[in-house]
Amino acid sequence: MANDVASGIRVESGPVGPVVRPPDPSGTVILYLHGDRQLSADPESAPDMAARLALRTGATVVCAHYRTSFPAALEDVHAAYEHCQTLGPVAVAGNRLGAGLAAALLVRLRDVGAEPPRCAVLISALLDMTMDAPSLMLNARADPTFDVAELRRRAARYAADTAPTDPLLSPMHANLHGLPPIQLVAAGTDPLLDDSLGFAARAARSGVTVDLHVRQDAASLRAGTIMAVADFIQAWTPAARTAHPA
Repeated sequence: MANDVASGIRVESGPVGPVVRPPDPSGTVILYLHGDRQLSADPESAPDMAARLALRTGATVVCAHYRTSFPAALEDVHAAYEHCQTLGPVAVAGNRLGAGLAAALLVRLRDVGAEPPRCAVLISALLDMTMDAPSLMLNARADPTFDVAELRRRAARYAADTAPTDPLLSPMHANLHGLPPIQLVAAGTDPLLDDSLGFAARAARSGVTVDLHVRQDAASLRAGTIMAVADFIQAWTPAARTAHPA
């Protein structure tokens, strides 16, 4: 059952999760992988971000469901990507755990010789399940609502029996050669900041085109993310274009 929302955007049920359609689709598809600090795989809150992306780019945005444990989550994301490929040229974007899965998807597609997405966007990415980045402790002190111990417990449950340095669980530890262009967006106060910084440095050394944005804090991250992400996706998916202000 389709629902009409503001600005001509339509949100529909799809085979892999909610589908957000702009009023004048460009033909580009964005696979959006939701995530939050609770390591939630529930995409029900994703359509707001997806609607703004759809309006800025003209892309159809698919908000994929995925399971809450590894490697089942990656299997679901891979299947969602293959579905998106049937709809048009694909860009991948993810937030938190979803960003980690987006990075893992890039590595997996390269390793099996499959066609990669045109580009990928990783927002406040969780890329290293060893949980030993200095920013986890340093920046957590600036946010009394952030519980590092709880994040580590949830990460351990998500990883199950997989070693935390497995390159598909923790793309920070993967070989990053041959990946498509990647944008990383994070806040300077984010406990996961070091994941983005470290991944950006390793990817750049591996010859990957990298676009790194570090905003001052969470408020400036929220304010500037949509425009930065849309501009990056437009640059690498020629069919996408700014359709309406977000």
